[in-house]
Amino acid sequence: MKYIKDYKEGDRISDVYLCKFKSSAVTKNGKPYDNVILQDKTGTIDAKIWDPNSAGIAEFDALDYIDVFGDITSFQGALQVNVKRIRKCQEGEYNPADYLPVSKYDIEEMYSELLGYIGKIENTYLKQLLQAFFVEDEDFIKAFKKSSAAKTVHHGFVGGLLQHTLCVTRLCLFYCKAYPRLNKDLLISAAICHDMGKIKELSFFPENDYTDDGQFLGHIVMGVEMVGEKIRQIPGFPGILASELKHCILAHHGEYEFGSPKKPAIMEAVALNFADNTDAKMQTFTELMENTSEAGWLGFNRLFDSNVRSTKVE
Repeated sequence: MKYIKDYKEGDRISDVYLCKFKSSAVTKNGKPYDNVILQDKTGTIDAKIWDPNSAGIAEFDALDYIDVFGDITSFQGALQVNVKRIRKCQEGEYNPADYLPVSKYDIEEMYSELLGYIGKIENTYLKQLLQAFFVEDEDFIKAFKKSSAAKTVHHGFVGGLLQHTLCVTRLCLFYCKAYPRLNKDLLISAAICHDMGKIKELSFFPENDYTDDGQFLGHIVMGVEMVGEKIRQIPGFPGILASELKHCILAHHGEYEFGSPKKPAIMEAVALNFADNTDAKMQTFTELMENTSEAGWLGFNRLFDSNVRSTKVE
């Protein structure tokens, strides 16, 4: 199959893709049309069905696999598909692995590395807490391995939550070497736990969309609830240690305007905020540059609040 990332303006599309989204709309002239988002493991592309009632457009819904025929055009600087024909596919006509974006790193290897860091935690209570999630809770482990870290911004792929968590943990380990006053066990535990609420905030692929609780509460609040529930099952867990860990999770976005319920009040929370922000932005830039073949301006990016440019890797 031809992947979405390989298309350019003027190409003809004729292949099977996952319909990630579908909605009906009406033009200014009152003519109905359909908005569709097509997806494969390399990304998504917007599509328009300007004549949804034509004989060539079969009935289909979001999350169906569809055989699409049309033309690749450009609208406001973004590629778009002008759909001519669609056929709903049956099971066996496609390989689901071609349509779900997956981390380029081995998930089991990443998880083993994370377990290695947990094994080096010296604080008895923090180690018990981490093991309760990442060693003993099979449902949590399964969800954590296959969750994404975001809907669209960064690490929006299967294994994305694990990859992001591992990168943040590595950065925090570096901070501990550079700034010995940091409480290493606390910071590493917070790094490993900081985004665990995302297994409940976002549905699994292929939907990868916000759940009801994700909309109402968000991953930060749910993550603190998850940690608090496990802590209550560990006899003698120190109250101040529990509060420090929860604070790091609550403050890891750094600012109220970025959705952080608290601003960092301890050194470890500051370090976690910087590590989280660094990995999110570096991964965002990495994904932007992976979708362009040469140096040049890529347009405005809201995460950076700036026009951004890819640079040539020597």
